Amino acid sequence: MIGKIKKFNFKSLLILNTLALIITSYFFNNFILIGVFALFFFVSLLTTKNGLKIIKKLNLLQNIRTEGPTNHYKKSETPTMGGIFMIVPFLIFLLIITINLSSTKLFLLFLTISGFFFTGFLDDYLSIKNKENTGLKTKEKFVLQSIISIIFILFAYEKNLISPLITVSESWGINMNIFILPISFLVLVGISNSVNLTDGLDGLAAGCSGIVFYGLGTEILMKEQQELFIFSILCFSMSGICLGFLKYNNYPAKIFMGDTGSLSIGAIMGSIALLTNSVFTLSIFSGIFIIESLSVMIQVGFFKITKKLFHRGKRIFLMAPLHHHFELKGVKEQKIVENFWKINILLVILGIVLKINL
Repeated sequence: MIGKIKKFNFKSLLILNTLALIITSYFFNNFILIGVFALFFFVSLLTTKNGLKIIKKLNLLQNIRTEGPTNHYKKSETPTMGGIFMIVPFLIFLLIITINLSSTKLFLLFLTISGFFFTGFLDDYLSIKNKENTGLKTKEKFVLQSIISIIFILFAYEKNLISPLITVSESWGINMNIFILPISFLVLVGISNSVNLTDGLDGLAAGCSGIVFYGLGTEILMKEQQELFIFSILCFSMSGICLGFLKYNNYPAKIFMGDTGSLSIGAIMGSIALLTNSVFTLSIFSGIFIIESLSVMIQVGFFKITKKLFHRGKRIFLMAPLHHHFELKGVKEQKIVENFWKINILLVILGIVLKINL
């Protein structure tokens, strides 16, 4: 059915996501889910629309990396740091819930996301200030991410907030014991950076994130654990936020989320997955993000190895991340994004089907 849709644009994605959420709400007999999604979709629309005016006045414009595709230079005047208007409403919502429920899990989640948000904000700010595509140096960004992640992981492990048992199904799991610590680090830092790498085409990261959050929220509901219900609500609220932002981030983008948005979105996915023991299904749902990240690792690794062996580095892809490879192959930006969205939808369906049948 998805393959027959010739033009799968923002409206198509919104309609499909909304219909899926209505079915989910009906199946679980809880229409709070669709209400939360709708509320935060419109909140995101409103904050992004008004935030766009503020960013234009402050002249916070995107700097395009010189080594990227040449057709991206036209995007250099596009306002950035739009992630502020995505993440701040979510953090306010999370803080209100945390105070009302007095939950240690939610408080830890709030602090972790705030840390990644600050890291992304600092990176974007320095990038604009220095008029370069990079703000923080790669090592500086990684150190900040690592510190935040290690604090989250050690505290969560000490308080038994994350389980060493990675659940594949209700009857099957893998006990990682102490190895859950490095795995948790890989999940949190890895997904955060993967979303960041994917955020290279108009609407790509925002659209895929909206899809992944729907899948993650549904998977958490399927666990039928009352104490985890609030995390499902948080996922559906983020799905609405991402799709609301997509209205203005879709091709041709009027605003970019920047690292402020992408690093935070990845941190939300990773930390919620760890706190709800949904790491296995998140690894399926996030297939697009993981492939994009792997394409960079493969490209860099292959280049370094061949340079050592043949004194001349060779490349597997025309450019990494993978979406740039397809761009240089002559595929239109909109078509790449649409196809990646479709693949992500199929991955969410696959993850849910596996959850039911395993």
